[in-house]
Amino acid sequence: MTEIQYHCGFVAIVGRPNVGKSTLMNHLIGQKVSITSKKAQTTRHRVTGIHTENNAQFIFVDTPGFQTFHKGALNETLNKSVKDSLGNVDCVLFVLEAMRFTGADREVMALLPKRKPVILVVNKLDKAKDRDALQAFIAEVQAEFAFAGVEVVSAKHGQRLSELLEQVRPHLPESMPLYPEDMVTDKSERFLAAEIVREKLFRYLGEELPYEMNVEVEMFEMDGDLRRIHIGVLVDKENQKPIVIGRGGEKLKKISTEARMDMEKLFDGKVFLQVWVKVKSGWADDVRFLREFGLD
Repeated sequence: MTEIQYHCGFVAIVGRPNVGKSTLMNHLIGQKVSITSKKAQTTRHRVTGIHTENNAQFIFVDTPGFQTFHKGALNETLNKSVKDSLGNVDCVLFVLEAMRFTGADREVMALLPKRKPVILVVNKLDKAKDRDALQAFIAEVQAEFAFAGVEVVSAKHGQRLSELLEQVRPHLPESMPLYPEDMVTDKSERFLAAEIVREKLFRYLGEELPYEMNVEVEMFEMDGDLRRIHIGVLVDKENQKPIVIGRGGEKLKKISTEARMDMEKLFDGKVFLQVWVKVKSGWADDVRFLREFGLD
């Protein structure tokens, strides 16, 4: 009887902002570890998600969407993150929105490595109503790059993700797993707590959200089985504070409550969470601040 070969390796998920990269990774690993929002540029860190099967372990790196619209130190750092991720993986998933191939997509395509397998992932399957039109769209994209494979998926609804994994597996090196089989991310609870708060900010402030906004964990302590977490929301200007806080503090209260509930579900334990807003001018254009927040 032939022994089944085990494969394990790193897979980068890349694409322009808001094509569904974080949603794709969350569904691939079966748990939310990367934040999702309809607002572009929600992912600012390289988030590693881990999916383990009987014959393979997939270590996914969720990168920021390559950004050309906003300039400054923050986006230069984010774009460098995308480029660095592509140099240290075994396979790349290039994610496109079905029936939409833009100049921004082509800018990301120009970064794709020529000597590593790149799989074209056409997301948002529900937007492709006509099969012939979809095939023509895929042919248009394939004409511009030599992809190792193509898969059409719906990340949001979890459709055709097992087929995508089957395409990725042969491109990973033969290796034993690098992480325990029940581990879904290499990120700490401290990091995940900050990401959850940031997701709620994006989700509930929408277009009002100040672009130069970030969160920092000021305290994360275990008190028996209780996690005590203090998180500061950083904005660039004083007049941005009321946007986050809301009338009578209602917005911030809702954000904090829902973040706490998500943390308790993810950490499987009680959480005492305090969130407040403070001004830290110029943080998004100060490389020292970026290093402080782990963004460099």
